[in-house]
Amino acid sequence: MPEQKTDKISQLRPGESVERLVKIMSILRSPEGCPWDAEQTPESLKPYIIEEAYETLDAIDLNEPDAIRDELGDLLLQIVFQARIFEERKEFSLADVATAISDKLVRRHPHVFGDTPTGDSKMLAVQWETIKADENLKQGKPPKSLDDIPRHLPALQKARKLAEKTGSGPNAPVESDLLAEAFGLLDRLADDVRNIRLRSLEKQLGELLFTLTKLGHALNIDAEQALRRTNNKVISDFNAKFKDNHEAD
Repeated sequence: MPEQKTDKISQLRPGESVERLVKIMSILRSPEGCPWDAEQTPESLKPYIIEEAYETLDAIDLNEPDAIRDELGDLLLQIVFQARIFEERKEFSLADVATAISDKLVRRHPHVFGDTPTGDSKMLAVQWETIKADENLKQGKPPKSLDDIPRHLPALQKARKLAEKTGSGPNAPVESDLLAEAFGLLDRLADDVRNIRLRSLEKQLGELLFTLTKLGHALNIDAEQALRRTNNKVISDFNAKFKDNHEAD
């Protein structure tokens, strides 16, 4: 699909546009606003966060700037919505959300905002993880806490995060080791299928998928992204085949 051109970029400063959105949300949540918006809670809005995030990914995959802009707006709305609810509860505001992430970015980029020299991407990745580990220690967590991984992440994304956190270091398996491990697991899975060992099939398949995700990580391939692209290709091929068959009729 050809790339679409967005409308002329607004001359408004981001702060002005965000402030307008914050005011609109404040009105919607007020007694004079919208009953549906007013009754929402952080829990009731959780599905919309996930939905808007995936719709944003779809727009990015299609490379449609206008759609990406709109979906990012929907995603931003969920952040503003959540922040407004917690501001009403006297917990924090949208300004606190922006301040927290700004402080984190400055803290984790000492090569940009501090005196640390800039290195290559591998050195910067190690630096990032070192800073995160130090933050965890200050919060009383293990340097590499697996509790930081969101529980609701899709399984392949979570597997990649686990691979990142548990697979680093001098003794980390290399691509050839992981490939050999995957072949071994595939042989065991095939043996279970042939001998109808139904109870162990799920376990073997899960271990194979996790090992393939680790292999993807070692090769710098995101398993979630790779599978999503394959899914999209299957849909595209299916639709094309249906269209060809329909035209032939």
